[in-house]
Amino acid sequence: MTDQLSPAERFAASRSRTRQPLLEAFRAGLRFDLDPFQREACASLENGKSVLVAAPTGAGKTIVAEFAVFLAMREANAKVFYTAPMKALSNQKFQELVEVWGPESVGLLTGDTNINSRARIVVMTTEVLRNMLYADSDLLTDLAYVVMDEVHYLADRFRGAVWEEVIIHLPSEVRMVSLSATVSNAEEFGDWLQAVRGDTDVIVSEERPVPLEQHILMRTKLIDLFDSSGLAATNRVNPELVQMARYGGRTLNSRQMRDVGRYHSRGGRVESFRMDRAEIVHLLAERNLLPAIFFIFSRNGCDQAVRQTLRSGVRLTEQHERDEIRAIVEDRCRTFLDEDLAVLGYWEWLEGLERGVAAHHAGMLPAFKEVVEELFRRKLVKVVFATETLALGINMPARTVVLEKLEKFNGEARVPITPGEYTQLTGRAGRRGIDVEGHSVIQWQDGLDPQSVASLASRRSYPLNSSFRPTYNMAVNLVDQFGRERTREILESSFAQFQADRAVVDLARKVRQQEESLAGYEKAMTCHLGDFKEYSGIRRELSDLERKGARIENASRADRERRQRQLTALRKRMKEHPCHRCPDREQHARWAERWWKLKRETDALSGQIRSRTGAVAKVFDRVTDVLLELGYLTDDDGTTALTVHGRTLKRIYGERDLLVAECLRRNIWNQLDAPSLAAMACALVFEPRRDEGLAHDRYLPKGAFRPALEKTIEIWSRLDDLERENRLSGSEPPSTSLALAMHAWARGTSLNAVLSEADMAAGDFVRWTKQTIDLLDQLSLVAQGPVGRTARQALESIRRGIVAYSSVA
Repeated sequence: MTDQLSPAERFAASRSRTRQPLLEAFRAGLRFDLDPFQREACASLENGKSVLVAAPTGAGKTIVAEFAVFLAMREANAKVFYTAPMKALSNQKFQELVEVWGPESVGLLTGDTNINSRARIVVMTTEVLRNMLYADSDLLTDLAYVVMDEVHYLADRFRGAVWEEVIIHLPSEVRMVSLSATVSNAEEFGDWLQAVRGDTDVIVSEERPVPLEQHILMRTKLIDLFDSSGLAATNRVNPELVQMARYGGRTLNSRQMRDVGRYHSRGGRVESFRMDRAEIVHLLAERNLLPAIFFIFSRNGCDQAVRQTLRSGVRLTEQHERDEIRAIVEDRCRTFLDEDLAVLGYWEWLEGLERGVAAHHAGMLPAFKEVVEELFRRKLVKVVFATETLALGINMPARTVVLEKLEKFNGEARVPITPGEYTQLTGRAGRRGIDVEGHSVIQWQDGLDPQSVASLASRRSYPLNSSFRPTYNMAVNLVDQFGRERTREILESSFAQFQADRAVVDLARKVRQQEESLAGYEKAMTCHLGDFKEYSGIRRELSDLERKGARIENASRADRERRQRQLTALRKRMKEHPCHRCPDREQHARWAERWWKLKRETDALSGQIRSRTGAVAKVFDRVTDVLLELGYLTDDDGTTALTVHGRTLKRIYGERDLLVAECLRRNIWNQLDAPSLAAMACALVFEPRRDEGLAHDRYLPKGAFRPALEKTIEIWSRLDDLERENRLSGSEPPSTSLALAMHAWARGTSLNAVLSEADMAAGDFVRWTKQTIDLLDQLSLVAQGPVGRTARQALESIRRGIVAYSSVA
């Protein structure tokens, strides 16, 4: 590659090497050369700056994070924290770093795992780092770098605020490596990082490391989405595809086109045809386009796709591969009980794996998902049917990505996928260092417009918008550390307020322009006989009242008489006004009408400015007012401080922080045994589907649980009323849909019986149980008296079997 450079380029490269000796040492240990954006980001880090790197999925952003680890390990005692949004990502990154730096140098901290927490490299979920910052943990000593992988999670409406809390509160000397998907406003996000963190370079790359060929599967043919003739500009839709879309996936000669034209003119419809999944798998295998990920936006759809493919006799593996697959699966699942394996559908799952086919979705057991990921990376599994969760950060690239539909169910309705989602999904296509190009295949269906598919594929990704909002836990932690006024200033530095302020600048500019126009309109409607603005106001009030009267039906006689008196009075005032006699009255009135219309728009914009200015601090004030009223904060002579109850709330994290603190304070749960406390904790963390919620009494655990639940719901109701009085959004009531199943699991009931009671997939049950464990762990540390001890017993009783499995323990 060096031979192809000009003498000037070779000289520049030589100078760069002398300026960045550490980067050169790092590069020397790699098996490949760095891309320009990777070199630029690493050079910024070596120069002592923080970086924001925005690049497509699979572009190699994590190389920059690995360089940060390399830099930290060359400094005496320096530490690096690597944060990730999901436990699966944390586990994967932990294993990768252990392979490079050894187990003694790498730790892992997630909600349910604590391995070597005092290591110099620690992988953790973002929430763990946030909690450390609020607790002023001694683990922060010597922290030099923090990597925030998938930082675009900051837009997540449930968890995104945690990313902003970390960015705002990290010590100023810590350098940040923020890795993001290609969001369309990366520069704006970089400007905010510069404002709150200091020296930050923004490096944006929109080039895919492996080019993407995009196809439409129409009937049995793969058609290029874009014109590849070389005669047309790029991103022009393939004319052959447009013709085939019109005629049900057929290419027609001139005589056939005349026949089809006559058929259409008689109201006929061309019959469409779609290949089934097994046929698509065979087509991809023939074209050497495996391994492939089929994205199906339904868990059930993924499982059905595996069954359908296996029923069709698909077998994509050789005997030696099947032997290797079985050995890996048996090793990873050796800790599971035989009776549990049958419940989990182990044998059917293993048969699919041995034939090279698997599903991947959130309803699967985490252990099973990890095995699928490992086998896919080893090229032993060739086809995976997955939901879109696979596109979020897991290192699992394929040669081809297949999209069966371009719409998904968002919990309320079927909606088209966004350009950002399309980019994220197709980002899995093309394995760096293996494939010359990646391939995306969209299966044709009636009504699909090639032009809209092309615009989806060629637009830049989604914008990153803040989801930050102050919480009760955040408020007491910040007030304790900085006081109320300083906290307001800190919250004003959030990305949410930064974006609101930028919008205010644009709105204010528009208001100024409109005010200039209003002055012009006012001048144009000036009347030599009197105040025409006053006169036009009377006319406007009169017409509004007449219009309102025409709309109101069934008005009482008294209302009609009152309105008539108002109309008579207004007409009299209008006729007596000097401007009514002006010969140019109607010309003035036209300018006045424009003035009133623009004035209404300008007032609305000014209202938006007022609502956005200090918006985050206003919400914080409302949160603080609730905490003052409930006695978690006190205000003596303008100084706000925490009470003893506030100190308890400081250590409770989660959506229900205030409800948990209130129940502990009022000793509501003191009489609960371990299974009942596990069920109660589950009711507080569980988020039901729309058709679930409070279970009927006969589906609730017996004994002390029911009266405790009634009191808990009473407290929730009072808090909800108080929040709404203070113009906060309130919350949903606790959901007991899973309480009986959790109670049974805590009593030692078999997995089969519990999953049957829960009517839930094993993966979902494990996820909710781990969230229940997280809350019980907090209770065991925070609660005084019997609740703390019971919480520890409850935690141990539900952390068993498939819940206790950990791939990294």
